[in-house]
Amino acid sequence: MHDLIPLSALAVGQLAQVGLVLGQPDQVHRLGELGLRDGTRVEMVQQGSPCIIRLGGQKLCFRNDELIQVLVRPGTER
Repeated sequence: MHDLIPLSALAVGQLAQVGLVLGQPDQVHRLGELGLRDGTRVEMVQQGSPCIIRLGGQKLCFRNDELIQVLVRPGTER
């Protein structure tokens, strides 16, 4: 798990793969319903709060408190 970083630490345009989603079960379930699960590829579109990520063909907006629960593995190819 040492190569995982918080989603919020990605630079704009940087790609990553979701490695772990932490939080209350209902929060993890909600993020999973949005498509944010282990193995999903994401791209940081806008940092900060709210931040915007690209997930497949859609963009999702998150507050910082949600981002801290998503750990990613940076450097996934397009």
